[in-house]
Amino acid sequence: MEIYKDLSSPASQEFQKLLSSQLSKNKIEEGKIIEGKVTKITSKYLFLFIQGLKSEPVIDINEMKMIGVSEEIKEGDTIPVLLEKIEDKNGDVVVSAQKAQKIKGWNKLVKCYENNELINGKITQKTKGGVIVEHIETGSLMFCPGSQISDKPMKNIDHLIGVEQKFALIKLDMVRGNSVVSRRQVVSSNKKEDKVKIIEKFKVGDIIKDAVVKGYSSFGCFFEVTTPEGTLDTLCHLQEISYSRVNHPDEVFNIGEKHNLKIISIDMEKLQVGCSLKQLSPDPFEHISNYQIGNKYKVKVVKIADYGCFCELEPGLSSLLHSSEISWTKKNISPKKIFNVGDQIDCVITEIDKDKRRVAISHRLTQDNPYTMLENNYPVGSDIDGIVNNSNEYAIYLKLADFDIDGFLHSNDLSYTGKPEEELKKYKKGDKLKVKVLEIKLSEQKVRVGLKQLQNDPFDWFKNKKLEDIITVKVISSDNKGLIVKPEGSDLEILIKKSQIAMSSTDARPSRFVGGERIDAAISELNFEKRKVSLSIKLLEEIMNAKAIKEHSSPLSGKNLPFSSLSEQLDDKKKNKDTE
Repeated sequence: MEIYKDLSSPASQEFQKLLSSQLSKNKIEEGKIIEGKVTKITSKYLFLFIQGLKSEPVIDINEMKMIGVSEEIKEGDTIPVLLEKIEDKNGDVVVSAQKAQKIKGWNKLVKCYENNELINGKITQKTKGGVIVEHIETGSLMFCPGSQISDKPMKNIDHLIGVEQKFALIKLDMVRGNSVVSRRQVVSSNKKEDKVKIIEKFKVGDIIKDAVVKGYSSFGCFFEVTTPEGTLDTLCHLQEISYSRVNHPDEVFNIGEKHNLKIISIDMEKLQVGCSLKQLSPDPFEHISNYQIGNKYKVKVVKIADYGCFCELEPGLSSLLHSSEISWTKKNISPKKIFNVGDQIDCVITEIDKDKRRVAISHRLTQDNPYTMLENNYPVGSDIDGIVNNSNEYAIYLKLADFDIDGFLHSNDLSYTGKPEEELKKYKKGDKLKVKVLEIKLSEQKVRVGLKQLQNDPFDWFKNKKLEDIITVKVISSDNKGLIVKPEGSDLEILIKKSQIAMSSTDARPSRFVGGERIDAAISELNFEKRKVSLSIKLLEEIMNAKAIKEHSSPLSGKNLPFSSLSEQLDDKKKNKDTE
């Protein structure tokens, strides 16, 4: 013990030097991967010697089985382990061979990811949303999403499980230690090299023979082209299928058909080849000079849509007959109910747009305009017969005479006196009516008619009347609002408001009247433009009172009566008493 008391002695300093040199050979630090020598192997444990540690670490033999090296390890071998703790609560050293392998494998993956290198792996099992891939070199497990397995949809991938193949690292999560790989990128990359070799053999203007229809979408048709170097998929855009209008490729092609195509574009960056079918034949629009706007031509219906018909002026030169140009009178007409594919119909060309390569035609212009004929035969103010064929909550529609035209009869034009909603209920489909033509709008193709205009207007009864005229009326009914009255000799019903029944508010009670009474009232409002008239009993009383005062009184009235000054004398006598 004496040797350690004096640390300055040569022996102590030499011991310290030897100890430091020994520890410097093995940097003992928790969290580091270090090499350990196998000293003993039992059925349960594997014993290691690591220079610089005060005791031998022990590893469970099951851990070695999990990383697949239990049968390969023998005494004297050196294996990497992760030093987790130099000394735990029991004083033992804690190491892990499995964690060391995982860390080494992760570092390898990080290096490949940074260098954009492909790695070797094999699919070990399917999982939700993809598959699990094992890294061949390190045994690390990685995830491959289902969308990254192949560049084409695959219903069955059993033939890929357990097969060693290349994968591309596309994502590394440093925090969680997760990695995502893609087989699709590798497959697409290989195909890209082959695709470049194929496309380099073509140039714009080349004709591809016997391209096979592979599929189509709303924007075009896909063809498969077979060459000695391999196969190539190419697109024929919807606008390049035909000079005529095509809504969808299935109108022209069937899957498996063979067609010749002309190459019109090559994009080496996107590795895409664009083709055209219509450019293999002459452009029929070059013959458009043979047609004139306003002339009538025979056209063939080649396709029917909800909004109109596609017609051919000649093979390849098509035009749209919009549903609004089929008939003068039928609105929102269904072309399928009028025409069939293959029909030959007469049409007038209404527009030719050479820049937009568009021709507009009209079928109704080949027929006489019934609205013009109606105006010529039945001008505004004429009487015409009609049959009710439809109605709604505010109007009736009548088929006018022999014209295929519906006249609009508003509920306000049914009667001068009746309530519009009640008048509408009087008529049903098939009823015959004589009406008057009120308005014809040729540009809007509308005709308005009236029924009450054929009747005597009860408002004419007031033509010879003026404000404050006194008339006799008959009380029809009464309610809280006032009195409903009808002038004698007229069918017009008028409301006398409660406030206009009497000058005195106590007498202005509608309940005083039970109906049938004949009373006089004065006209308080009369407007012929607005067809509005108001009556007032209160105004009548005011007029009568004013008349009585005017006729039976004067400024000296009452001065000569014996008691005319009585009130004055009483007032004077009262004032005298107050002063006393």
